[in-house]
Amino acid sequence: MASSSNGERKRARPDGRRRPSAATDEYIMIGPNEPFAIPPGMSREEAIRFFQEAEQAAKKVIALYGDGRPADGIPRASHLPNSCHRDGSIYTVNFGWHVDYCISDRTENPMMQIFSLKLAKISSGISPIQLYGYLAVRDIRDSGLNYIFNRSRDDPITINEGSLIEMTGPKRGIGMSCDVLIEYDMKIKKGGKEEEDLQLIDGVSDYSAVYNTSCKAFMNRIDGDGGSVDITLALIRRAVEAMIEVVVSEVYNEGFDLCLSSFVSGIGKEIQLFHGVVDEPCGLRRSVVAVALDTLMELKFKVCHGCGEIERCANFKAIKHGSVSQDIKFDQASISVKVTWSTLL
Repeated sequence: MASSSNGERKRARPDGRRRPSAATDEYIMIGPNEPFAIPPGMSREEAIRFFQEAEQAAKKVIALYGDGRPADGIPRASHLPNSCHRDGSIYTVNFGWHVDYCISDRTENPMMQIFSLKLAKISSGISPIQLYGYLAVRDIRDSGLNYIFNRSRDDPITINEGSLIEMTGPKRGIGMSCDVLIEYDMKIKKGGKEEEDLQLIDGVSDYSAVYNTSCKAFMNRIDGDGGSVDITLALIRRAVEAMIEVVVSEVYNEGFDLCLSSFVSGIGKEIQLFHGVVDEPCGLRRSVVAVALDTLMELKFKVCHGCGEIERCANFKAIKHGSVSQDIKFDQASISVKVTWSTLL
């Protein structure tokens, strides 16, 4: 190990560590040509001990050959130092991956919840149409596309004016601590060639938590050359993410029509999660819903068979972390549902 002092402050590296050279920052060498600037408040001895413990943790296995390989031949995952929850050490370090991944931040966050998309208007007046394309969200935590609707030209949906557009997402919670962008490129399939198709809506809209403080659902209309789409959404404060997994474990006799929807406390709007025919045991696609902490989320299962219609409901209280399962019984099927709660990272 070596140290240095005196000089000007250096800029941060992409990995978050400051790169020192002739600087007032004291540093240690953690590898060939790899200086590590000791953070303010940490002594040189503490920094050395930290990396020594990291090296020891990486080598800690059940049994080792002489060359350091595990005797059972199974590579071991490294166990980072100061990463235990039980003794609280995971919260004691204020640099490196602890800071990069906001380890000490266990709080819930404001989130956007999209309740529905509706084909409000078709300019041509001809209905039904074949609709394809996408509508997706980008937020500050993950700028990648988080699809709400996504259909290829080879797999369009047939839909009438005034009908709900089946949502296939989101696949993750939508953070709303900063502006959220909603990006869309939706088209009407007309003929054999894509050049003949009509553009329904095309563009990007932005939404800010600053201007949506009521935490009530509201509707905006997105106009385009070929028509309009209505989007209903809300800001959910102190929100946690509910990952909903539904498995139809048994189907008795014939198939049935299943409608699964969700309601969150304080907002009287339905979120349609699934609507279709089930004729064999299967798992439905996962759904993600934003729910205010310590409030209830209700899942409503509606089964239609022959001339009858039966509803069952399951309630889940929003918590920061954990999972809860329930079984729902119908004459036509047995359904299990699992809700996994987490804060938005």
